Amino acid sequence: MRESNEGHAGRVDVLLGLQWGDEGKGKVVDVLAKQYNVIARFQGGPNAGHSLVFGKEKFVLHTIPSGIFRKSVQNIVASGVVVDPVSFQQEVLQLQSTGVDLRSQLKLSRRAHLILPTHKLLDAFYEKQKGNQKIGSTLKGIGPTYTDKIARNGLRIGDVNLPNFKQKYEALKAHHLCIMGNEVDTTALAEAEKRWFEAIEVLKQYEFIDSEYLVNKYLSQGIDLLAEGAQGSMLDVDFGSYPFVTSSNTICAGACTGMGVAPRRIGRVYGIFKAYCTRVGAGPFPTELHDALGEKMRVQGQEFGATTGRPRRCGWLDMVALKYAIMLNGVTHLIMTKADVLSNFETIRVCTSYTIDGVASDHVPFAAEQEVGLVYRDFKGWQEDISTCKTYEELPAAFKEFMNYIEQETGVPIVIVSLGPDRDDTLIRSLA
Repeated sequence: MRESNEGHAGRVDVLLGLQWGDEGKGKVVDVLAKQYNVIARFQGGPNAGHSLVFGKEKFVLHTIPSGIFRKSVQNIVASGVVVDPVSFQQEVLQLQSTGVDLRSQLKLSRRAHLILPTHKLLDAFYEKQKGNQKIGSTLKGIGPTYTDKIARNGLRIGDVNLPNFKQKYEALKAHHLCIMGNEVDTTALAEAEKRWFEAIEVLKQYEFIDSEYLVNKYLSQGIDLLAEGAQGSMLDVDFGSYPFVTSSNTICAGACTGMGVAPRRIGRVYGIFKAYCTRVGAGPFPTELHDALGEKMRVQGQEFGATTGRPRRCGWLDMVALKYAIMLNGVTHLIMTKADVLSNFETIRVCTSYTIDGVASDHVPFAAEQEVGLVYRDFKGWQEDISTCKTYEELPAAFKEFMNYIEQETGVPIVIVSLGPDRDDTLIRSLA
């Protein structure tokens, strides 16, 4: 590990998405990881897909923190995460050929909850019950697992080492089957259970820890940590576009509850946003484009879900939603991704405010179904390849005008601009 700041309390810097997920968090965590000794995932589960590209190789991480490719970095799956052993096993197999020393670089919180095979069945069952009001779930079992957690029924990673683990598993499984009645393929479930218990044995090869104690020990030693969020702020279960949200707190406060750290320990808050907006699944998306421009964004940005492969909905940057997310999180540093995707658009549009019932508004509506009108500001497109720019000075004037507008409107500096998927396609202005 790098030298700690003896005599000074460490801090938790938080990196999270400011839109509806898919902002490029995985790549940016990898870029920032060389500045930290410890990276911790604090919420979410395998519904997240954090993509990292090194040269011609692409990796998608769903549970393992994105600092895993930095050899000097300790990676922690903290208590707020829900873990699918089968998905975890698949990630392990993917990473084994890379030379990453997973056993020494990765630790798992005993308090993190487990996703059971029947959680996935419940996810599909509940989605089917919604009829035309489907949420657009990834069907990874995330929601039902968090439901059991809140209902005090869940199984946790630490339970796998208890002598009555199998009995606890069977009791929770029976509870799930009672809910679903006859809508379960028992043969398919038996096969899924076999894979699940095999994956549990893989999980048990890793060190289980009381992550809240370890994290606070690091902080007391003056070691700084980076907390890695999943999904995006607009999917937060309390403050997102409810009910079209995820099942955890994706905002900065979730880092405190997900890791067991006091709010005063939070330092920098890195907020990541795309130069445009995307969303997967159902739910409100005011600036969504249903025309050729939206399709152009999708194709040029390769906007297909890293976890599901579903095509993402695309639209212009929404400043109302962005300012809202910045407010909720107390963002101190902005990071813009995918600006290169807009390189050959003649005009770039930004939604500056809404109209609700004919009245101008800068507030995100309470009701997901509420109709909003849009007020746009147009910017001249830069219409040149910016992917090779290495300094701020090299960027075209039109792009600088776009950046300056965002900084002025939000009051937060853009410190990193991602200009491509590779870790080298990154322009760092200042991290001071």
